[in-house]
Amino acid sequence: MVRIFLSVTGPVNLALGTSINFMTMPSAFRTIYIASGIWQGAGWASIMYTAALSNASQELKEAAIVDGANIFQQIKTVEWPAIKDVAVIQFILQAGNVMSVGFEKAYALQTDLNLETSEIIATYVYKKGLLDGDYSFSTAVGLFNTVINLILLLTVNKVTEKLNDGKGL
Repeated sequence: MVRIFLSVTGPVNLALGTSINFMTMPSAFRTIYIASGIWQGAGWASIMYTAALSNASQELKEAAIVDGANIFQQIKTVEWPAIKDVAVIQFILQAGNVMSVGFEKAYALQTDLNLETSEIIATYVYKKGLLDGDYSFSTAVGLFNTVINLILLLTVNKVTEKLNDGKGL
């Protein structure tokens, strides 16, 4: 879908009146990857937070309005406590995914022309292990990635515990 959207004859080039192949530009890869990740996660996140907001007390919100609370005060006192636990869990889970960037999307968007910026640890491990046959090295790199990810996850959980009155994951 991203390839069609950003192709030479795609809607982005039609809107700009150009014929730039964004998929072959190394400088555009990170922007494309991040923007597609935001778009990909927006639907799921909206479902999660909408479901969490349904737990917010309507009586409490009406009382805040009667007391003269503005929209920011309503968010702080009524809506944020309803979604705080979901936000904390999502934060910890996303921190755990920092080092395990999606192999499939990166590999699908990778071309020979944008390889200098599109190479990530997962595609490097794949190429070294399965394509080059260097199993021990690719296993070591994968293990190193997992250890760093675990340390990052535990650190974020500890920080969350301190900021959230002793409640972590």
